[in-house]
Formats: sequence, structure tokens, C-alpha cells
Amino acid sequence: MGETVGGTVEQVRALVGWVGTSRKLTQTGRVTLADARALVEVLDTGDLMDPVIGDRTFKTKSSEELYHLTLLIEWAKAARLLRTAGGRLLPVKKNAKLLDHPDELRGALFAALPHIGPAVTVSGWLESLLSHEYDRGLRVLLQRLYATTAPVPLSDLYEVVWQAVSSLYVLDDLSPDRLRHLRIANDHDIQRALKALASLGAVHLTDDSAELTADGRTATARMRGEPEPGDAVLRIRVELADVDDPRVWRQLLVPASIPLDRLHSVIQDAMGWQNCHMHAFTIDGVRYGRPDGELGFRDERAVTLAALLKPGAHFVYTYDFGDSWEHLITVEQVQTASAGLHYPYCVDGAGACPTEDCGGAPGYSGLKAILADPAHEEHHAMLVWLGLRSATEFAPDRFAPDEANARLPRLTAP
Repeated sequence: MGETVGGTVEQVRALVGWVGTSRKLTQTGRVTLADARALVEVLDTGDLMDPVIGDRTFKTKSSEELYHLTLLIEWAKAARLLRTAGGRLLPVKKNAKLLDHPDELRGALFAALPHIGPAVTVSGWLESLLSHEYDRGLRVLLQRLYATTAPVPLSDLYEVVWQAVSSLYVLDDLSPDRLRHLRIANDHDIQRALKALASLGAVHLTDDSAELTADGRTATARMRGEPEPGDAVLRIRVELADVDDPRVWRQLLVPASIPLDRLHSVIQDAMGWQNCHMHAFTIDGVRYGRPDGELGFRDERAVTLAALLKPGAHFVYTYDFGDSWEHLITVEQVQTASAGLHYPYCVDGAGACPTEDCGGAPGYSGLKAILADPAHEEHHAMLVWLGLRSATEFAPDRFAPDEANARLPRLTAP
């Protein structure tokens, strides 16, 4: 699996056909070993039953040990082609029509990619960071591929995904060997994700590079919410609360269909934050963010801006629960997407982004006062902390829409 372009589509069709009306599962919810043996042959998954290593034969004890077969089944379930109930594997009848339309089936499988992380990143002796941050890593991977029409070196993809997922963890206390093994595990899981994409015909994969195919580019644009000409686009204003002299705000055009997790990334880049703290949206008294059992957030990935808000509506985006940077957001207007404009797009704005970890709005006000007073006892310490040679380098009123647009995670290739 993953070697034949588009192979997954035919394998999933064959899998659903094999399931028929239903198939019995084990008590752990897995395909029985007898059925697994048959499926490995029927689907040509490439899995090895009872592998021989040296002079020893290792008996396959569960279908869970068969990576490609397990991935296919979980992928079909995530695409709502199969489901489990009452200890049996069943077809989802309302989606059976997809099986007769390969392009639509491929689209459904691509859209299901963010939901099959555990099946793609199977834990070995050392779990990768990607296995815990699969959705984030996958989107960064696709974004990097989408940003160019040329092949991207695998080394570049490994690095950009590593930076995206490792930034969420404190790794300073790890030994060099432990860190190296963690990166190797991460790279292996990225390879698995790329092979899954290649098996859909979405990526052309070589030994040292990857490139989105035309189908992959179209599917990625759809996943990222790229608007087509005439689609609804919202003009929103994002302004930092309790920050003045100068006020800090941005006026943005974003697709109406943008999920809140993508809007989070847009706000981060438009403002100039570094995305190194937690965040949440508060809309009509409901908080949305990364799913967290303790905080009780609703899943920000599952809702779009247009589904929750209308023109004139207001809501709050909070970044860094320690410093509590509150962004007051207003939906100003509904427009239609233009063929010649990339989205999201920063129309206007003012004020530089405050310094991270400076103590929120009160701390930022104090920071500006200290830097404006060369005689202040903390003046030099603040310059050192900020990495500045002189207070003249600190420009809280500096903002250029072009620079914000250069940072924004474009939905279309340049």
C-alpha cells in the first residue's frame, strides 16, 4: 500500500465489498485473524502474516499487527464508509453511492486524513511527537507542500513538521541521544503520512522529495477552506483589548467557511504572535479551543465562522491564559471572493504586536514606559531581554499590511 498511485481507492472499494452486509469482529473490535488472512490477499495490502526473521517464525496473533490492513479499515471508518456496532463491522448504506464514483470517494478519503492519526502513526518502542499532534503536523505538512509547485525535499518536510509539533513541548532536558531518536521516530511517521497521501494519488513521492499532484492540490485547497470566486468571505476586525498608545488592530478578509482552528492560525500570523501558548474563542458564552477534558472546550475544528456568526456579531479570542491577551473581534461585512485575491488577506491595521510573555496589557504598558525612559532602573535589563541595542529599535506603532500578508498561511499557492 502506498506504492501504487490511487491504490487506496480501489482497496477501500474492495474492502467494503468484502464486508458485504456485515462481518463479525473480535472482542477488542478487530477483524478476526482468519478474516485478516483472507483480506491481506484480497486487498494485496503487502502485510506479512507470520513473518520470518532469521531462523525464527513470529506468529501473527492479531490483525492489529497488520499495519496496512488496519490503516485501510480505520480509514474507511473515518470516511464514513464502514462503522462498528454490536461487535460487527457494517457498511454505511447512505454513503454506499461513493463507491461508484472514484473521484468523490478519493475526496472523502482525503477529507478523512486528519482523523486517522492513530492508524498512521503506529507507536513503536518510542512514540513520535507527531503521534500526539498528528492533525497539526498533517496540516503543516500539506501547507508546506501547497506553498510551492516544485518538489519539496523530504528533509525540509521533516524539519517544518518537527518545528511545528516540538514547539508544544519542553524538550530541553532530553539527552542528545533521546532527542535524536525522537526526531527519527517523527521522520518515520511523516514518511507514513506521505505514503498514505501517495496512495491516494495526492502526492508524487520519491526517495528524497515530495510534490502535490494536481488532484492533491485541489483536495488540499478544499480541506483548507479555499473559497472559489463568488463564495462568501467575511471582513472581520480584530482588536486587542486594553491596549492603546497605539491601539493594535487588524482588518482581515477570511473565507466564511473557515474553521475556528484555522482562524486561530490566521489571527496569530496577522497579529504577529508566536503561537506558543494556549488559546480559546468565546462565542455566545461558549468556549471553543483544542479539545481538553479539564477545560471543557468545544472542538474548534468542528465549527466554522459562518455557522456561528452573522454580520455585526462580536466575539472574543483569548491568547495565553497567563497574560490573557483578549482580542475583540467584529464581523463587519459579508463579501464575495475575488478571483485575483488570495485568502486570508490583511486589508489594514495598526500597531505592532506586543512582546510575548510581557505580562499582558498592563505589563506591555509598563514595558513601553520603561523603554521610553533611559533613566529607568530597568531600562537596560529590558533592552537585553528584548535583544535590542537601543530603545530606538522598539517601535510599538510599526505595522505594515504587506508584512502581515507575507506571514499569513495562504490558502492558495503564490
